Amino acid sequence: MEKTAIDVAYVAELARLELTDEEKAVFQPQLENIVKYVEKISSVDVDGVPPTLHGHAVVNALREDVVRPSMDREEALANAPGRTGDEFLLPKIVEGAES
Repeated sequence: MEKTAIDVAYVAELARLELTDEEKAVFQPQLENIVKYVEKISSVDVDGVPPTLHGHAVVNALREDVVRPSMDREEALANAPGRTGDEFLLPKIVEGAES
């Protein structure tokens, strides 16, 4: 694999980051280490390994949708800051929304 030099100043420019010379000096070896690690990972032989989305089997952890009793409407509205009939009455929070 051909070794490509990574220019942290160029990467920072692409990301629209303004770095000081001191920051560039700190980040340059860090970025080089990241690239080395990616190169190391890409050298692993994965022939015969099926692609996966998860490291562990995904199990549907949702409960069955069953109708059951819920809170009484009056109990739900008991602590409402305001109400109109059987609905919550809240202040308008979006400009331009109809009252």
